[in-house]
Amino acid sequence: MELFDQLIATANDLLWGYVMIIALLGCAIYFTLRSRFVQFRMLGEMFRQLTHANTHSGEEMAQKQISPFQAFVVSIASHVGTGNLAGVATAIAVGGPGAIFWMWVIALVGSANSFIENTLAQLYKRKADDSYIGGPAYYIMYGLRCRPMAILFSVLTIVTFSFAFNTVQSNTICEAMENAFGIDSFYMGIGLTVATLLIIFGGIQRIARVSEVVVPIMAIGYLLLAIVVVVLNIEHIPQVLSMIFKNAFGIEQFAGGGLGAAMMQGIKRGLFSNEAGMGSAPNAAATASISHPVKQGLIQMLGVFTDTIVICSCTAFIILVSGVSLNEFNGVQLTQEALTSEIGGAGRIFVAITIFFFAFSSIFGNYYYGEANLRFVTRSRMALNIFRILVGGVVMIGAVMSLKTAWSLADITMGLMTLCNLIAIVLLGRQVLLLLENYRTQRRAGKDPAFRKQDIAELAENDGIECW
Repeated sequence: MELFDQLIATANDLLWGYVMIIALLGCAIYFTLRSRFVQFRMLGEMFRQLTHANTHSGEEMAQKQISPFQAFVVSIASHVGTGNLAGVATAIAVGGPGAIFWMWVIALVGSANSFIENTLAQLYKRKADDSYIGGPAYYIMYGLRCRPMAILFSVLTIVTFSFAFNTVQSNTICEAMENAFGIDSFYMGIGLTVATLLIIFGGIQRIARVSEVVVPIMAIGYLLLAIVVVVLNIEHIPQVLSMIFKNAFGIEQFAGGGLGAAMMQGIKRGLFSNEAGMGSAPNAAATASISHPVKQGLIQMLGVFTDTIVICSCTAFIILVSGVSLNEFNGVQLTQEALTSEIGGAGRIFVAITIFFFAFSSIFGNYYYGEANLRFVTRSRMALNIFRILVGGVVMIGAVMSLKTAWSLADITMGLMTLCNLIAIVLLGRQVLLLLENYRTQRRAGKDPAFRKQDIAELAENDGIECW
């Protein structure tokens, strides 16, 4: 097992040392410039669309169809989880406070990647029973016409989200519960497995309904507590911000190799948390019934801001103002100890309960990403049921697995999946820019934008576009 851990760690260093940082930041900067800073210029439009996005003109939303808001919260259910509490803590413990700065960077510029991939998912979505299905596998297949690459992406998504990421979520829940309540990880794992199977056998509609209720409540509760902690320590915030920026750019960190560690950890944990450019959120974005693909692209960008700029920052501030030793704790235990130092023993319990809801909602959000890609590979009902049982088994395995192994496996599969998706969105990005211009033209004319592929000459004859 020790040799296996060493091999995984070496592969991680090679993948994340140069390749992923260059690929993620390069694509993010490219799309930010090509879209004329869409993530900043259209911030108000993002909020407007979240509450006012409509279905296709003259079309009643079927009972089983997914609303834009539901698609948004399903993706947020996957975003908001272990990465926000344990991932941030790990980034700070390993990369120093400067890692938070790089998390902010990858969120702000990386949201342009999110806009491109989610708009593409809407453009190339397919009809499936009474709803829609789509994601990178579908725009690779029908946009790039490359089935082998689409199959590869689907397999990577299934392995990354439904298996690797869910071991991390399960592991973190059990670790937090054992630290707070003394519940044995084995028995906690059994309970998680049963609850997971009950929900995922209910399908995307049940997942969407649970997420629609749980996600806003847990996010608001955690934010309120974080605000209280920050207000109580308001005099320390300038010092914390100074610490973050100095550690991100300091000469001392550069000379000692700390700058590279901060950047690597910040980008790695930032991507794990907000998933911008990874190709995960498009699986949920494609399910929404909406009148213009750009609308869902705008809505999904809010998920990146909510996840990293707001929730991850809250965790970072809680840890850094607490003064808890970054060398003594790691993962979710660091967050628990930081809150405990601020509000007493209740802090450890609160984090355990919060991480339970955060990570549990992530488990079935992650599951759906795997299901969407499994349905791309095969429509076999038996295969789907076997897959669901395997996901339950993975939740159980994650409960008793070591934290280091769980994170390392997730990092490698996440990196490979992201590279595959980035290649696709670079090749198809021009189509999204045409859609964005079409959207802006309609908005300037005072219209509620609606799209048909005949509206854009370059897309009119594209038979891969089915629903528009």
